[in-house]
Amino acid sequence: MELENSTAVKEFILLGLTQSQNIQLLVFVLILIFYLIILPGNFLIIFTIRSDPGLTAPLYFFLGNLAFLDASYSFIVAPRMLVDFLSEKKVISYRGCITQLFFLHFLGGGEGLLLVVMAFDRYIAICRPLHYSTVMNPRACYVLLLALWLGGFVHSIIQVALILHLPFCGPNRLDNFFCDVPQVIKLACTDTFMVELLMVFNSGLLTLLCFLGLLSSYAVILCRVHGSASQGKSKALSTCTTHIIIILLMFGPAIFIYTRPFRALPADKVVSFFHTVIFPLMNPVIYTLRNQEVKSSMKRLLSRHVVC
Repeated sequence: MELENSTAVKEFILLGLTQSQNIQLLVFVLILIFYLIILPGNFLIIFTIRSDPGLTAPLYFFLGNLAFLDASYSFIVAPRMLVDFLSEKKVISYRGCITQLFFLHFLGGGEGLLLVVMAFDRYIAICRPLHYSTVMNPRACYVLLLALWLGGFVHSIIQVALILHLPFCGPNRLDNFFCDVPQVIKLACTDTFMVELLMVFNSGLLTLLCFLGLLSSYAVILCRVHGSASQGKSKALSTCTTHIIIILLMFGPAIFIYTRPFRALPADKVVSFFHTVIFPLMNPVIYTLRNQEVKSSMKRLLSRHVVC
């Protein structure tokens, strides 16, 4: 079925983050500076992990994928947002809106599952160290990676399928700076109660369960680390603390957005802004700043290129 056959609306008008020109200019400059500084850092993390033979452990394999997912995620909303700040009329086509929504949930769902995999990796490394090399072998890592990409795809395709079955006959003013389920679904000219419940179940409940499961698993890990007297205790604590920070940064806003009925709140746009633009770029950087091996490898890599 063609997309045009399911809706009379051909485009959506984005109302943007704010109507104040001064605030728009300030946010534009801040995002541009932040984007140009942090995004190359994410690619540097990926290049460092791939080029250093000493960073072949599953922990770094998944960190590289986290940096890739976050860098990809940041391209979904931020570039268009910067362009819209300079445009009089902020318009996105129906197809463009559905495409943006798909990749938003595809990469976001994949990242959420990646954090679950990283928690599993730390659990095996700390609580079952003798079995670590057997359980987390290269084949298992690639299978887990494939599974999380597939999981993100299934999660996203369900969101898109539910949206495509809704008729849109007007209005077409989207009270946000990008296309996402809570705002788009409210523009459908039909009763969306059951669809909203399905959306909350697919996004909200899944997010909440993953969040609670991750916190529980890290609580078990931290208790195990705290009770041990091993030499790597401080390193394990640092790694787990960093993972928890990233989990809070990702799942906190997602729970706020997706686990309640789709009613607009004043804080929605601000939370969405940090969730889609700021935090994805920050996650790998936060992790790297607390990981001595990756920092040392990056310094060696940069020093070699400076000498050359």
